[in-house]
Amino acid sequence: MADRITGKVCVVTGAGSGIGRASAIRLAEEGGRVLCADVNEVTAFETARSIDAAGGSAYGLGVDVSSSGAVDMMIQSAVDRWGRVDVLVNNAGVNLPGVLHEVSNETIDRTLDVNVKGQIYGCRAVIPHMLTQGGGSIINVSSVNGIVSEPFLAVYSASKGASVMLTKGVALDYAKKGIRCNVICPGWVDTPINYAHAEMLGGLQHVYDTIDSFQPIGRPGEPLEIANVVLFLASDEASFMTGSVVVVDGGMTSQ
Repeated sequence: MADRITGKVCVVTGAGSGIGRASAIRLAEEGGRVLCADVNEVTAFETARSIDAAGGSAYGLGVDVSSSGAVDMMIQSAVDRWGRVDVLVNNAGVNLPGVLHEVSNETIDRTLDVNVKGQIYGCRAVIPHMLTQGGGSIINVSSVNGIVSEPFLAVYSASKGASVMLTKGVALDYAKKGIRCNVICPGWVDTPINYAHAEMLGGLQHVYDTIDSFQPIGRPGEPLEIANVVLFLASDEASFMTGSVVVVDGGMTSQ
């Protein structure tokens, strides 16, 4: 265990897999105490156990971020256990691709409830505690699709664009209160959230075989590569950054 964020209390949503799991582990490796939240309680516990087994400090919690009450409970749980929340990583998300005129109301509602309302609820719940303690770092996880879109992702892109603008609004409102808010826009990362979209593009293997056509680095990103950016934004090394849109996309949006 290292010490870039030693003693900081971190809450990570979507911590049961992918970028969320990698971020929770990476924060713990650098001394953070981590609440691992996920809609899948079993995988949340698995992430927390892996952190504990490595000598870190964590616990798991089943949380559906589309419920404001559940998000309030999540933040309060961290405060009750550790007395504060220094870092919130709003990572939980869904990607439910489809042809727009065929998309159901249920798909629209679920996408906006998780990807947009979930992050709003997280910010709203944690900010009072950060104000009381004198500051903190909020990290929203959006997507390159919050900046540019792709086929079959109109609703998803709308939700991820909202994440970018939420970040800028929070950053401006609390810039003088010691609360930093930044957003990460990953490119195509090798996580299950992308698999349904891959099927609509010809299958996962086809996407990876042709990935250099849209991601110049020529490969998918790894969750750890995004987690390293999460760690940086959580740490005091990023003390002059707020409202920043940090694109981590293997060159996708440079074209």
